[in-house]
Amino acid sequence: MKLSPGKLKFGINIFPPYLGAGIKVKHISDDWRETHVEMKLRWYNRNFVGTHFGGSLYSMVDPHLMLMLIQILGKEFIVWDKSAIIHFIKPGKSIVKSVIKISENDLAEIKKKTLNGQKYLPEFNIRITDENGDTVAEVKKVLYIRKNQS
Repeated sequence: MKLSPGKLKFGINIFPPYLGAGIKVKHISDDWRETHVEMKLRWYNRNFVGTHFGGSLYSMVDPHLMLMLIQILGKEFIVWDKSAIIHFIKPGKSIVKSVIKISENDLAEIKKKTLNGQKYLPEFNIRITDENGDTVAEVKKVLYIRKNQS
């Protein structure tokens, strides 16, 4: 389904899990290749020790690569989240942010690796930073991509 970046941004920002965690999509580029997400530390998204809850940190970046690639690649491709690993580097005690990007090289590699209908499992690394630019967490996402056979 083709959407405009503005409609998706609006929809995600009122999506109950995002709303409840205090996650906000700030920007989706017109070409779908860059998304900016942030989350303020609030009483309802703190963990027991007063820092950002790890589940919310992961949720903040979870769906974006898949959603971006679905829009970029179109109905010709199947795109699914396959797996993810999050490494917590330091406690998040302020606004946390992430910029999620898909490069021209990423797209060329996807098209090359799926050319003959085979599946491709690309890995993407996403940084979550605090307001000082320090890394709070790193997420490695693996997606499942292949050409649609139907």
